[in-house]
This record gives sequence, structure tokens and C-alpha cells, in this order.
Amino acid sequence: MTCDEFKAQTDPAPFSQLLQAMWHDAHDNWSRAHELAQSEPGPTGAWIHAYLHRKEGDAGNARYWYARAGRPFFGGALEAEWSAITTALLSAH
Repeated sequence: MTCDEFKAQTDPAPFSQLLQAMWHDAHDNWSRAHELAQSEPGPTGAWIHAYLHRKEGDAGNARYWYARAGRPFFGGALEAEWSAITTALLSAH
């Protein structure tokens, strides 16, 4: 499944909690995406958490979560990072 096909899904329930977070973010529900990412303790949850705080404009908090994820601060376009995260999650799905 491509990122565009994933984004076009009408119901994220069949997907993992982390993919659901990315789906909610793509559908302008930052709060729900953040809630889902925050409840995942691993490095991928931290990566999504970092991305969401970067999107929110809170670079300091994002840096903390990138460090927790073991990733460098992403300085590229938000859309590019959304696609990178979602592609990684879909590949593991």
C-alpha cells in the first residue's frame, strides 16, 4: 500500500496504533495523533511524537523526542517526514 492509498482509507481501525496516529495527522486531527503516539513507548512512537511536536512548532520538545527515538532532528518538509514515517510503518505492517 502506498502512502496515498493509506491516506485515502476511510477507517484507520484495521491498522496499528502508530499507523492510526499517522492517519489522524493526515486528516487534520493532531490531538488524536498525539494521543496515540504518546501511548506508544518505543522508538517509533517517539519518532512520531517528535514529528508531531515539530509540526506544532515546538522545536525544543521535538528535539527531546528525536533523541528518545535515536534519530537526528529532521529539518526537511513536514510532508516528507510524514511520508518517511508512514512508509516505514506500512513496510512493517
